[in-house]
Amino acid sequence: MLAFRKPLPADDDIAGVPRGEVVERYAPLAKSVASKIAARLPASVELDDLISAGIVGLIDAIDKFDESKSNSFRKYAEIRIRGAILDELRSMDLVSRAMRRQTAKLHAAHSRARLELGREVTSSEIADRLGVSVTHYHGLIHKLQPVLVLSFEDLGLGADGERRNFEQYLRDPNAVDPSLAVHLGRVHAVVGGLVDALPEKQRIVITLYYFEGLNLREIGKVLDVTESRVSQLHSLAIRSLKDKARVRFASA
Repeated sequence: MLAFRKPLPADDDIAGVPRGEVVERYAPLAKSVASKIAARLPASVELDDLISAGIVGLIDAIDKFDESKSNSFRKYAEIRIRGAILDELRSMDLVSRAMRRQTAKLHAAHSRARLELGREVTSSEIADRLGVSVTHYHGLIHKLQPVLVLSFEDLGLGADGERRNFEQYLRDPNAVDPSLAVHLGRVHAVVGGLVDALPEKQRIVITLYYFEGLNLREIGKVLDVTESRVSQLHSLAIRSLKDKARVRFASA
């Protein structure tokens, strides 16, 4: 294991620095990344193994770093270190033999019960066959479930090692922003109240035009007035709504 020395000066400048010195300089970074990942893993995973994998990633970063594409070796190295550690984790067998035996026993009991009963079985029926309580059975199911250890930071890496904004993959392009939905609901409530407060003919014009889809001529027939009069009522109503809405939202 490397001795983690104090980083050398000019920490992010590796131009002309021998590989061995760069490795020593950034070895603490490999240890830091490995420690953060190890904190989310079972105790059976050795931190030293992760650090070693991180050092391999660091060396890979030194060999592949291109100053014309990135002005920060530290950030690039961190990406490569994390990637190397995750690759190491994927290659590990984190499931113990005892857990494998338990999983096999559970699957066998489930299969036999389905064959004998000719239907899907309940948790209590499987628990009875295993000779355990339903609570213990559910705990066993939870324990034997495979665990995928990832972080949002890990998922933000592209295949080329470049950082991605993971939030873009979480967003539903068709979803309405909750804050926008609340704001629009408030606007609708305010405008609805202002429309209700309009003089009767103006209120009818706004309602028929915007909510019923009638044109000005059709509204004129409903009110028994000319189309130009409907247009005038519409303009008066819109001006009134704008003025009152401006005052209402300014005081909110």
